[in-house]
Amino acid sequence: MPKRFSTARGREFGDGLRAAIAATGMTSRAVAEIVDWQEAKLSDAVNGKGGVTELDLALLLGACRTPSDEREHLMKLFHATNVKGWLQEHGAAEPILPRTLLQHESTAKTLISWLPLLVHGTLQIPEYARAVIRASANVPEDEVEERVAARVARSEALRSGVKATFFFHESVLRTPVGGEEVMRAQLEHLVRMSLRPSVVIRVVPTSVGAHAGHAGGFNLMRFHKIEPVVFVESENASLIIEAALPVKSYDAVVESLGRTALDEEQSRSLIKDIIG
Repeated sequence: MPKRFSTARGREFGDGLRAAIAATGMTSRAVAEIVDWQEAKLSDAVNGKGGVTELDLALLLGACRTPSDEREHLMKLFHATNVKGWLQEHGAAEPILPRTLLQHESTAKTLISWLPLLVHGTLQIPEYARAVIRASANVPEDEVEERVAARVARSEALRSGVKATFFFHESVLRTPVGGEEVMRAQLEHLVRMSLRPSVVIRVVPTSVGAHAGHAGGFNLMRFHKIEPVVFVESENASLIIEAALPVKSYDAVVESLGRTALDEEQSRSLIKDIIG
């Protein structure tokens, strides 16, 4: 079955609208009656089929008593639900709960990640995550623990049936984030996770020198019903890549890393050797 056309913005808009309606505690029919719509019109709005104006949407969100920040977010998305590619600028630092990333991680069929500097967020133990977050130049101290909890909660994505492959550079495993004791615990966690049938961990050894991942880290996700997406994260922005040709270029990077990296057993042995 061909993948259906949708975009990250469109999916977030639809999910946000469903959540706004659900938050009323009423049925869709009851909400439609309040704004004097046919229920089919409400369904079309939620599923991105059009037939709704900006004024209609404002009326609906007002009837749902949607909080102002969420209302503004959905209104901004309204005119761009069919646009592929999304640069999200977050301000000083990424949000505590990176909404779009979490939604895609939780629904992905496969996740392929390359990170040259850090252990992937879904694999971080709390102590490692805390050290990384505290080292940030832009995270307020009073947000640290909330961010740790949010990052650890991302590990739930690995329990949802996603097949995840993580490529790390060897230097990630040898950098004592949080100190030697914390790093040992993190490496032991990676060994345990690598034994799961749904998790693959592969290490690009320092000895290979130059490799295809020098341009930086990324997450490539594939889904059952929608087209694949690539997330590229920076200090205060996220780039969501959806167009077919750019996504294909990341497929090529993954293929090259697959030829360069140690296999699963070799990678596990290297981690164990580093643990000592």
